[in-house]
Amino acid sequence: MKELPLTGNIKNVSLVKLLVYLNRSRKTGTLTLSGQASVKKLFINMGDVIFASSTNPDDRLGEMLLKAGKISVEQYDRSVQVLKSTGKRQGAILVELGYLTPKDLFWGVKYQVKEIVAGMFLAEDAVYEFTEGSIPTQEVITLKMSMGNLIFDSVKRIENWTRIRSEMPDTSSALSLSADPLSLFQDIDLSAQDKKILSLVDGKRTITEVIENSWLGSFEALKILYVLWSVGMVELSAAAARTPAQGPVVTMSLNDVLQPNTEEEEALLRRIESVYSVLDTLSPSELLDIDEKSDAEAIAKNYYRLAKEFHPDRFFSLRDDTVKAKLSAIFDAITKAYNLLKDDSGRAAYFAKPPVAAKPGRPEDPGKADERFKKGIESFKKGDYPGSVDHFRAASEFDPANAVYWSYLSLALSKIPGKLKDSYEALKTALALDPFNPDFHANLGLINLKAGMKKRAADCFRRALKIDPSNDKAARGLQQAER
Repeated sequence: MKELPLTGNIKNVSLVKLLVYLNRSRKTGTLTLSGQASVKKLFINMGDVIFASSTNPDDRLGEMLLKAGKISVEQYDRSVQVLKSTGKRQGAILVELGYLTPKDLFWGVKYQVKEIVAGMFLAEDAVYEFTEGSIPTQEVITLKMSMGNLIFDSVKRIENWTRIRSEMPDTSSALSLSADPLSLFQDIDLSAQDKKILSLVDGKRTITEVIENSWLGSFEALKILYVLWSVGMVELSAAAARTPAQGPVVTMSLNDVLQPNTEEEEALLRRIESVYSVLDTLSPSELLDIDEKSDAEAIAKNYYRLAKEFHPDRFFSLRDDTVKAKLSAIFDAITKAYNLLKDDSGRAAYFAKPPVAAKPGRPEDPGKADERFKKGIESFKKGDYPGSVDHFRAASEFDPANAVYWSYLSLALSKIPGKLKDSYEALKTALALDPFNPDFHANLGLINLKAGMKKRAADCFRRALKIDPSNDKAARGLQQAER
């Protein structure tokens, strides 16, 4: 995916593209949008918006609840009086006064967040900045809403005809369903009219023809297309430009796209766990369930079926916060396998290769292990993390029973983007060799914290403190995990 600047103006980088980029890149941090009247912030965890804030007085919780009809003017005024005298949060006051139930309050906070996000999409000239790093956890709720749904609902609020026309392709262009499963199988609630328009997108009809066949008003039909285009469910048709060497265009039926996943949560969790546990051992052909006789169409159909089953959006209905990371890893592996095998030439080369024999491990040599470990320390101090990984890995291969080598390998891997899972596995090996080392448990907690898995992180920190109650790293980590 094309990299986007993390600072700029939404006149040049649309908010839709920016949020899709942050979602696909699984970024964690705070997106600040500064306009003339207010400053709004989105708090993003692993690519998903979990909370929002605004300096606009109209975006405050009390005002939102009043406008939504959840409280009366009299109740609002009374809560403000108590707020001024006690300093308590208005939501808590409304519950204490009996004007809201805790369930109503939770609804109100989620409604407030969605309204703030929707308001951000109406801005056409504002400076944005994304700051990577940990996000504040105090008073932050998890929105439990897919990025696709959030964008979809927000873009629907746009009524500017000129803006819609300028951001859409020419009306003589033909559209098709997206070839990208991440866009196609997003968790988005489509209305009957949305589905009607989507059913007319076949890769051949132009935008004008879709509008004419929709039996809706021109603006209403174009706006629905604009929303579908914005979230990436439809794209410019590429069928005409595809060469025979690239194989057939595999089209998904609307039923394939809209058919809901009916798997029960428990069965889904078992399926995810079973695939994830052997993910590193599966070959690309095994992952896609194909063989030498499979053609491009069969491979594409298997890919889309698996991509829908393991789409990261499926984690929103699940209680386990670690599920998204596993789904993302499986989805990435499926996509990598498909890109390798989708074309005839790549597939032929893959199956022509003889089976790769497992690499023999280095013979144990503690002397060489210590030498490579010292070089790893030197590289690490210089900030050469890839170089230190090579040295620490060699040390652990020369002396695989030394838990310290595995621990330092984990530390070096954690400094390299995209290597958090490898860092986790290396530290698990260290713990298997030395299960009562409090620092190893504390470091595992830090990895889980970095991955956004707070409950699992807290458990690691508690285990470290049980072994060594004076472990400062674990104590600080537990405080952070419980915020």
